[in-house]
Formats: sequence, structure tokens, C-alpha cells
Amino acid sequence: MILSPNSRREFLIKSALLASGAALPAFVRAAEPKPGKSPSAEPTGELVFPDDFLFGVASAAYQIEGAWNADGKGESIWDRWSHEGKGEVTGDVVTDHYHRYRDDIGLLQNLGVKVYRFSIAWTRIFPSGKGPVNPAGVAFYQDLVRRLKTAGIRPAVTIYHWDLPQALEDEGGWANPAMADHFEAYARLLFRELGGEVSHWITFNEPWVTAFCGYWLGSMAPGKKDFNTALAAIHTILRSHGRAVQAFREMKCPGKIGITLDLFLGLPASQSPDDQRAAEMINQSHHGWFADPIFKGAYPEMVVAQYRKNGYAVPEMTAADRALIQQRIDFLGLNYYNTDTWRYDPKGWAPYDATKVEPEETLLLNPDWRPDGLLLLLKRLHRDYAGIDIIITENGLESEDFVNHRGKINDHARIEYIYQHLAACREAMNSGVNLRGYIVWSFLDDYEWGKFGRMGLVHVNFKTLQRTVKKSGYWYRDSIARHRFTLP
Repeated sequence: MILSPNSRREFLIKSALLASGAALPAFVRAAEPKPGKSPSAEPTGELVFPDDFLFGVASAAYQIEGAWNADGKGESIWDRWSHEGKGEVTGDVVTDHYHRYRDDIGLLQNLGVKVYRFSIAWTRIFPSGKGPVNPAGVAFYQDLVRRLKTAGIRPAVTIYHWDLPQALEDEGGWANPAMADHFEAYARLLFRELGGEVSHWITFNEPWVTAFCGYWLGSMAPGKKDFNTALAAIHTILRSHGRAVQAFREMKCPGKIGITLDLFLGLPASQSPDDQRAAEMINQSHHGWFADPIFKGAYPEMVVAQYRKNGYAVPEMTAADRALIQQRIDFLGLNYYNTDTWRYDPKGWAPYDATKVEPEETLLLNPDWRPDGLLLLLKRLHRDYAGIDIIITENGLESEDFVNHRGKINDHARIEYIYQHLAACREAMNSGVNLRGYIVWSFLDDYEWGKFGRMGLVHVNFKTLQRTVKKSGYWYRDSIARHRFTLP
């Protein structure tokens, strides 16, 4: 069956509601093409957010710190990966945030953000992942946190953002069940040394990437290629998450704790049952496989059956595992960048029997921008996981930013991207979704896992390390000061 672009788009959106009975949201209706006007220009009104809504920016240790072996820091899997020439550049220096963090906090203050999400480099705390603590690493993060608080900025700490100590990878990495012991010891040290000053803790960033890209697809450190190893890694990560949350509660730490998942919405390419199932398989394998154990105590049955049909070793979810992984969390972190369309294809992406369909140019001015997908995903998460508080912990745009002859960076596309996605956030909140914050990725241009990337609100000259606030940074500053957003 072939649908016209507009009819097909309407079908995809309605299908994504998954028979929830909800009406087609106003934001989605507004995004429909209108004669003589690009759909990406909608909506254009003022977006107003509550005074307690958290606006911030994010970064991660390996992506901005540099100083890869300074002051007793050990080797991480990303140090090893980049030094083996896997990628165009290394993270050895990047923005040199480790030595320039005091000035960078001044930049954060000038941006007016209320929360700064950053990660701890495990190998600055435990150079070998366990054993003796490195006092210099602890002191660095203690000073960073104190200065943020003095500047009126809430520290939101990600405990693990992909940079596993190489010494622990040599012992089997996340596929080794003993990793849960090491992670708990690491988390307890952070809670003890930083816990009184941190407002939000995130146990893991994007465990899908850690497990599947690192241990199955081999596209990221440590570069392994075995599906069963990836499944074992996921189970250990979930148990480690539970151990950290359990320790947080036992230690009676102030603040809140959660986990960040990289989630997208898979939409079916047609009304056929095969395409519908293929899209749902993608959804369940990507976020259901991680969120369901935390909120429901089990892996999704349809994915379990698919994996076992293909001969893979699905980890056993024991009663003890279930109780551990289901530790109560305070919020779900959501990293959102894309919504994709999928069709059934037995020769496609194994083991899911699905192939991604390239987006149609008629959907939006830029077909990769899908704020409507963010809205639908927020509604689904709210429905599936008992109205959990959600914080968007990453959302942003990579573009070819450049400094013009006046020393300015006019990144208009990034402003429009953020505005459109905030419009989806506002619509989700209007429909009852418990969305509590929005954090832009990223604070600075940084190391984007193999190359230098330009996703920051602040431009970095990677040769001179000079920082320059982009037009989007000034727009974001002025908007969050009023908690009101309009397009320039």
C-alpha cells in the first residue's frame, strides 16, 4: 500500500500512539504542512515554562576534560581506543577543561543555566577502577562542585559516561558480574565525597551504547563484537545501577537519583502487521530492554522470544536480580535526538528483522528533526512507566558552525531546533507528562567519539582553545532568564 506523504505522516504519528486512545496532539497538528509555509516554522508562539523547571547544559568527562594522564589519572577504554587510531582525533586535550574549569564555570554562570550535567572520570578516582583512591582526582571534582554551587548552579553528576577503566575491561569489562561490586564501591566513594553538594545523580548514561555499540557492533570502545557478551553486559549494568541506588538510599544522601537512557521512537512504515511488529521490536529492544527491568522487573517478552529464537543467551532475571534492579528511582533521564521509521525485512538488521526507512523530505524542512517524535515518546514513557518524573538530559544539534568576520557564530538552525523541541516539551506537559527539566547537549564543542564535534552553545577553537559563546547561547540565556522562549 502506498500512501501520500501527508497521509503517510498522519498514519505514522497515529500509529505511534499505540492505541492509547489519545487525541492527535495540537503540536503535531501544527506541524502539518500549510500552503506557502515550511512546516519547520511551526509553532512560532511564546513558550512559557514553570519557574521551577530546570534548564541546563551538559558535558561528559572524556569529551571535554583532556589531561588524559595528568595527576595520577589511569587509562580508560577510550584512551586506549583513541590511541590505537580508531577515530580522527583523540581526547587527550580536547577543550582542556581539566585545567580551565574555573573559567568555564564563569561561562556557565554567564549562560544563566540552573543545572550543569557533567560526568566523573572513573580513572581519576580509581586509576585502576578499584584499589587505592587518587586524592588529586577527588579534589578536582570537589572543587568543581563547590564552585558550581557558589555560582548558583546545581551540579548533576553522571557516575558513568562510557569511560570504563581499561584495567577493569581487561578483567572482562561489563560482561563480568564482578563489575557490580566495583561500581558500587566507586559510587559509594562519590556519594561520600560529593553527595552533600550534588542535586541530581545519574548512575549510567545510555547503557544501550555501552553494551551494544561497545560489545556487539564494535563501533565504540572497547570494540568487541559478540551479541551474547552485550546481553551479559546489559544485565551487569542493570545490577550495578541497582547497587548504586541501593547504596544511595542506605547512605541517606540528599538530592535525587535516576538513570539516563537514549530513547527514540520507532514508527511503522505501513499498516501491515509485519511493519507494526518490526517497529515495536525496535522500541522494545532499545528502551524496553533497559526501562522495563527497572520499572516492571522483567525484560520485554517479545524481545526475549526473538533473542531466544535466534539462539542467544538471554540472562536469567532471578528474584534477587529483580528486587535489586527495581530499586526506586526519582527520575528518568531521556536523551532524545531522533525518531525513525522501520519496515519488516528478514534480511535487515539482525536479530530484529527490520530495516530503517529514510525519512521523507516532506516531514520537516530538515527530515532529521522530529520534535513530534519527542512528544509521542514522552507520552508513551508517561503511560508505560507510571507517570515517572522525566528530565531531558540531552537534546541538541550538530552543525557546521564557524566564526564570521565579526567574531560571531550565528547558529540559527540550533536555535530553531531547540525551540521546536521545547514546543514538544511544553505540549507534553500540557497533556500531563511529568517533565521536570531540559538540558541542552552540549555546553562546549567537544570530542564526539572519534572526531571534534560542534554541538555546543559555546564554540571552541580546538587549536587555540579559545571559547566564544554562539548566538544560540545568548538566546538560551535570555530565554531561560524569563522561562519564556520565542524564535528571534
